[in-house]
Amino acid sequence: MEGPSIVILKEEVQLFNGKEVQHVKGYGKFNHKRMLHKKVIYFKSWGKQFLVCFDGFTLWIHFGLFGSYKISATKTINAKLSLVFDNGELNCYVCSIKFIDEPLDEVYDWRLDMLSEKWNPKYVKQVLMEKKEDVQIGDLLLDAKIFSGVGNIIRNEVLYRTKVHPESLLGKIPSRKITEIIRQTHLYSLDFLKWRKRGELAKHWKVYKQTTCDKRHPVIKKDTGKTKRRSFICETCMVKYD
Repeated sequence: MEGPSIVILKEEVQLFNGKEVQHVKGYGKFNHKRMLHKKVIYFKSWGKQFLVCFDGFTLWIHFGLFGSYKISATKTINAKLSLVFDNGELNCYVCSIKFIDEPLDEVYDWRLDMLSEKWNPKYVKQVLMEKKEDVQIGDLLLDAKIFSGVGNIIRNEVLYRTKVHPESLLGKIPSRKITEIIRQTHLYSLDFLKWRKRGELAKHWKVYKQTTCDKRHPVIKKDTGKTKRRSFICETCMVKYD
């Protein structure tokens, strides 16, 4: 799940805000009793991380590439975690779970969360430019410590929007183009959120999982960088800075 999908989850579970956990179920290896009969204070997110906040601790959930959730409904597979309230339940599948005991402001830098009100593009650029110059931009966009919430869809679409090849090296990309990439990660994340709510995200893909770009040029598929994530590249439109 990418950051905008976690924001949608955060909005969907607001009916449980302030509610007491009546039952805790699931095969996950964590202290179930810690949440039992505790009230949810609020729900938060940081990038792809979903946070259920209680008094004195936070439940951290990461859905990775294959995780999912259901609200007051179930899937045929067993849930790793089920939080049952008096007005419904949250069921989480194929996810990672842990507890955070520190205050969240000590754990997270909200200036790096693409959909946070505190997101700061100048600070993002400062952090980005501290990286080694020979690192590929396609890898950097998947670094949650810089672009929190960006996944492979946003990564591919932003690089196409800005006409930058994913194998471009950070130190070779013009400063103005880096600023544009940072700005577009934010704008595309907002678009992703809007389109995902409407159920029309795939309709707007310009290059991701496409065989031609919107200019009718061929798109190639290639696993790029150290992350070996699938890139969709229009070699006609996208410039490789190396």
